[in-house]
Amino acid sequence: MMSERARVHTGSGVRSTAFKAAFPLTLPIAAGFLFLGCSYGLLMHAKGFAFWYPVCMAYFIFAGSMEFVTVNLLLSAFNPIAAFLLALMVNARHLFYGLSMLKPFANTGWKKPYLIFAMCDESFAINSSAHIPDDVDHGWFMLFVNLLNRWYWIAGSALGWLVGGLLPFSTKGIEFVLTALFLVIFLDQWIDADRRRHTSAMIGVLASLVCLIIFGSGQFMIPSLVSMLALFVALRPYLDDLKPETDSPQTDRIDIEQEESRS
Repeated sequence: MMSERARVHTGSGVRSTAFKAAFPLTLPIAAGFLFLGCSYGLLMHAKGFAFWYPVCMAYFIFAGSMEFVTVNLLLSAFNPIAAFLLALMVNARHLFYGLSMLKPFANTGWKKPYLIFAMCDESFAINSSAHIPDDVDHGWFMLFVNLLNRWYWIAGSALGWLVGGLLPFSTKGIEFVLTALFLVIFLDQWIDADRRRHTSAMIGVLASLVCLIIFGSGQFMIPSLVSMLALFVALRPYLDDLKPETDSPQTDRIDIEQEESRS
């Protein structure tokens, strides 16, 4: 059995095997990324940007929420320090993603830099939770997950800009999609979570309101993000206690049975 596994991992079919395992798991992401990418492309077209702007930003930045925010940054006064701090705070969650992926990325060789660069929320969710078969190379599996999800977003951004030029009506006001996007995400998490877990959402809302009152609508974004991060770190022990209990006995029994079957 070990020799058969070794042949799979070293043979010419290693990439195709990993692709076949990764592709079906990314299809739900494709549906979401193509839609959101089109929204982003439409927004860029409505703001008067050329085709290569959304495509290059999707290719090089590849941070969906930050790309939406960058639209206004490009149209506002030049302030690189504020732009850097805003980008850092919006994407600070990737610090925690990176720490949790240190072990899975450890033996991926030349793939590691790309896995780090192309890691997004959706790719992290798949790579950290997928049950990868033993005959599939983990490095190639994660690479294809990241690669596919990235190109879904790039394709959606390009398609959205092209569609924006063909629409028979004005796209003025399409920038509401950014507010709508975050509002839908917030409401979805609020509805799915039980009442005990609404504390995190309330911290975010109250911190934003306080900073809005203190700093005004033009300067409240960075202070609110900093205050939320500080509050989440300070209240982490309390927030951890609010997490729902998992069916640990059943999970432990499944893990033990899997380990016994492998051995």
